Amino acid sequence: MGGPAGIDWAWATGTGGNLSGSQRRALIGKLFAGLPRLVTDQVRLALHRRGNGRVDFTDLRLPDSKLARAAETEARECLTQHVLEHSYRSYFFGRALSELDGVPYDDELAYVSCLLHDLQLEHPTPGRCFAVTGAERAMKFVLGEGATPEQAETIGAAIAAHITIGVADDLGDLGFVSAGAAVDVFGARMCDLNPEWVTELLLRHPRHEFKRHMSAAMKTESAAVPDGRTHWLVTTAAFRQLIRFAPFPE
Repeated sequence: MGGPAGIDWAWATGTGGNLSGSQRRALIGKLFAGLPRLVTDQVRLALHRRGNGRVDFTDLRLPDSKLARAAETEARECLTQHVLEHSYRSYFFGRALSELDGVPYDDELAYVSCLLHDLQLEHPTPGRCFAVTGAERAMKFVLGEGATPEQAETIGAAIAAHITIGVADDLGDLGFVSAGAAVDVFGARMCDLNPEWVTELLLRHPRHEFKRHMSAAMKTESAAVPDGRTHWLVTTAAFRQLIRFAPFPE
């Protein structure tokens, strides 16, 4: 399905992530188009019909390039504990879904994008979306660490797009972050994942009352950027309620 046409990297940097009326209507269309999948997934969870998506933690090798190590350091120094662990879980959830669906991805760029995707989540900028300011900050950082302009733009575009409805349906470089974060935030596609593996992942990267922190961040961001996607998600897509009822024990 993909995200709505025009809600892209050029739009994000040009507008700061502020939506027009036609873009709001396009998002509503994407919301309704995704409802059947959401309902089906909830039924599968209720009936305990789970898939086997997972990442084998035995002999697991994470990206170990200079850029990946720098991103790890930046994330650990800049993010609160609950956002840091969310960033790691987003990577593992995105990787599990990509491998389950057989979608190729650039592991280094996916890892770096996930680690840095919420740099500005708890630091809203009035009138400018946190995903956009975070993408711009991440781009500047990775360029300083030796990333090519093409790599930096891939990372920035993935981060800026990760809160756009429909983006997660394409698990390539642009949708990897969105798909992984969507599992962790409101349980999207949880039914496709092995439950024992999810339990192990949560032991490795605890949630630290993530629902409460994420809901509070969404409320603050919504107030700071009334024309942004977060405000639309909160007021139109019942996003804080989705967070509250996500299938995680906390």
